[in-house]
Amino acid sequence: MSNAETKLYHKTIAVLGTGIMGAPVARNLRKHGFSVRVWNRTRAKAETLASAGLDVADSPREAVEGADIVITMLKDGAAVLDVMESAASGLSGGAVWIQMSTVGVSAIEELAGFAKQHGLRLYDAPVQGSRQPAEQGQLVVIASGPAEDRDTVQPVFDAIGKRTVWVSDQIGAASRLKLALNSWVFALTHGAAESLAIAKGLGVDPALVADIVKGGPLDSAFFQSKAASILADDYTASFSIANAFKDAQLVMEAVEQAGLTADVAAAGLQRFRRAIEAGHQDKDMAASALV
Repeated sequence: MSNAETKLYHKTIAVLGTGIMGAPVARNLRKHGFSVRVWNRTRAKAETLASAGLDVADSPREAVEGADIVITMLKDGAAVLDVMESAASGLSGGAVWIQMSTVGVSAIEELAGFAKQHGLRLYDAPVQGSRQPAEQGQLVVIASGPAEDRDTVQPVFDAIGKRTVWVSDQIGAASRLKLALNSWVFALTHGAAESLAIAKGLGVDPALVADIVKGGPLDSAFFQSKAASILADDYTASFSIANAFKDAQLVMEAVEQAGLTADVAAAGLQRFRRAIEAGHQDKDMAASALV
């Protein structure tokens, strides 16, 4: 490791949730010199981190006791609130809470209320990226929260991401932007899946779609990655259909609350619903191609 990677920050961080995203986030924090304590509802997933020098807690309360910073990386707003309520008696007044789950508009407001009630300094900081960027420390952190504590949270963001975009000092702004970004991710996913399916249905080799797009103005690393998965019939989850469906629902809820019309997002939500009904919920969202 370089000197930068082994720098000690003398901060203890509790990471609540060690799934596809939470586990690599925790590992990268430890790699960069933080003391890291982890908890996961399924303890076996957290136990795999012990060999990397991370402490595994038996409960959310135990994980957050004495922690300077708490990170939540969980399924949805309801799960975040449930876990934080379980941790409440162990929380230190004035601790920083970095909420990195994608929870949507209504839930982040509820979580902000919990933070105020317990004297926590909340940062709304969902991330852009899936399994591989998380493992490589190359996430994009989308952050909103008060300016006065940014020096405390920025080293955390630098340890897990390649870039931090500060949206606003208003809690919730980052969560709203994340929904807009997710709508684009889902449109790209469904578009790639549909283009390949149309080629195949018309009797043309679908691999030619990816080949012709490659290197041109329509190309992207994301398109090539999803196209490769579809062509190989390999739907190992980087971001599952179940999670995509949840996030697509959050997009539509926010759109409806704002009085907007989003036809593409609405159609994409229904496509994810069909994929779940067909039993593909644990596959990568590229399994949109299967329905």
